[in-house]
Amino acid sequence: MALFGTDGVRGLANGPLTAELALSLAQATAVVLGQGRIANARKAAGKRLTAVVARDPRISGQFLSAAVEAGLASSGVDVLDAGTLPTPATAFLISDIDADFGVMISASHNPAPDNGIKIFARGGRKLPDIVEQRIEETMQSGTKLQPTGGDVGRVERFSDAEDRYVLHLLSSLPHRLDGLHVVLDCANGAASGASPEAFNTAGAKVTVIGASPDGLNINDGVGSTHLDKLAAEVVRVGADIGIAHDGDADRCLAVDADGNIVDGDQIMAILAVAMKSRGKLRDDTLVATVMSNLGLHVAMREQGITVRQTAVGDRYVLEDMNAGGYSLGGEQSGHVIMSDFATTGDGLLTGLHLVAEMARRKKSLAELASVMTVYPQVLINVKDVDKTRVDDEGVVAAVRECEELLGSTGRVLLRASGTESLVRVMVEAADKETAQECAENLAEVVRQRLAL
Repeated sequence: MALFGTDGVRGLANGPLTAELALSLAQATAVVLGQGRIANARKAAGKRLTAVVARDPRISGQFLSAAVEAGLASSGVDVLDAGTLPTPATAFLISDIDADFGVMISASHNPAPDNGIKIFARGGRKLPDIVEQRIEETMQSGTKLQPTGGDVGRVERFSDAEDRYVLHLLSSLPHRLDGLHVVLDCANGAASGASPEAFNTAGAKVTVIGASPDGLNINDGVGSTHLDKLAAEVVRVGADIGIAHDGDADRCLAVDADGNIVDGDQIMAILAVAMKSRGKLRDDTLVATVMSNLGLHVAMREQGITVRQTAVGDRYVLEDMNAGGYSLGGEQSGHVIMSDFATTGDGLLTGLHLVAEMARRKKSLAELASVMTVYPQVLINVKDVDKTRVDDEGVVAAVRECEELLGSTGRVLLRASGTESLVRVMVEAADKETAQECAENLAEVVRQRLAL
C-alpha cells in the first residue's frame, strides 16, 4: 500500500502514523531533497541544508514534529521550528527564507486523533508524485545520512514566523477592510492566532469563535466542515460576513449577513471577476475541478472568463495552474489558490481578499455572490461496488440517457473514489427534483451493474 495519499502521509496518530515512521520519513526526505543543483552547491560550499517545520495544534503534533526534527537534524539538516502555524504559512516561509524544503504536521479538517505529514519542496511547492515515490523507496531501502560531530543539524526556534506571514498577507491586499464586521471561525486550529491578527490589522471589526485550541478540540463542531455555529454568530452579532477555516487553514468558506453559505465556487467567482476587472486574472482563466458547480461555468462564461477543469484535488489544480501560469484556481470545498501570493490554498489570504472586495465595491457578500447561480447538485456515494468497472456499457448507457434528459441545463459526473470501494454519482440540474431523480436512477444502475 502506498505511503503517500493525495495530500501527504495521513492516519491515526500513534496508530499507523508513529514517531518511528515520522523519523524514518524525515531521514528519507533529507536524502532525496538533499540532492539537486542548488542543494549540492550549498553542501559544496560547506553549508548545511535548512528546513522549516510547523504543525497545527492537535496534541499528537508535538511528538510527531519532534520526531521529524530529530530525523532531519540527524541527517545534517538545520531545522527552524515555526511552532503552530497554518499550512500556507509554512509554504510561504520556505520560499521567504529560501529554505531547501519544509514539513507541515497536520491532518487538515480531520478530527483530533488523526494527523499527517506534508512535505514541501524548495519554494513552498507540493511534491510531484515521482518525488514522493523516491522518498518512499528510500525509506524502504533504509538509506540515510548519518553525519557526526559538528556536521549534524541544529534545531532552532523560528521566532518571527507568524509575524512574517501576517505581514505578507497584509501586503497582498488591494483594499483595507475598514467599516466591515467579520466573524472568524478558526476551527480551534492553526489559524487561531494569525487570522484574527491579520483581519484586525487590516481594519475589520472582528468577532472570533473556535479559537481556543486545547490539542483535542480541533475541527470539533467548528470550522469549514461545521458552519452552523458561524452562521448563527454572524446573525446574532449583526456582522457583514463570516469566514470559516479548517484545522490547518488552507480552506476558506463564508456565510453572508443572513447566515447563508457561500462556498468555494462562489468565492472563486467573486475573486475571478474582481481580478479580471483589475487586469490580474492571467489569460482571463480560472482553474477548477470537475466537481465545481455548473453555475460557476455559466457565470464565468457570461463574464468572459474561461474555466479549465482538472481532476478532484487541489494538487491537480496547482499542477494545471503552474503549467499554464494561471493566477486563480481552487475547489468547491474552499481550497482557493491565488498564485501571485501563495503556492498552495490559503484560507486567510482568500478570506482577506474576499472581504477586501466587499469593501472596495461597497457591496454585501450576498450581492457579490449573486454573480453566480448555484445549480442544485445531488451527490450519492454508491458503496461496495467494483469501482474499476465504471466504464461498464450499462452504466455508460444510463449516463448518456440522463445527459440527454438534462440537455444544456445540467450535467452528470461518475467517478471512482481514490480511497474507498465506492463510486460517486453527481448530478446537477436546473431543479432539485430532476437532479435527485437522475442521481437515484444512476446510483441504482451502478449498484446493480457493478455489484461485487
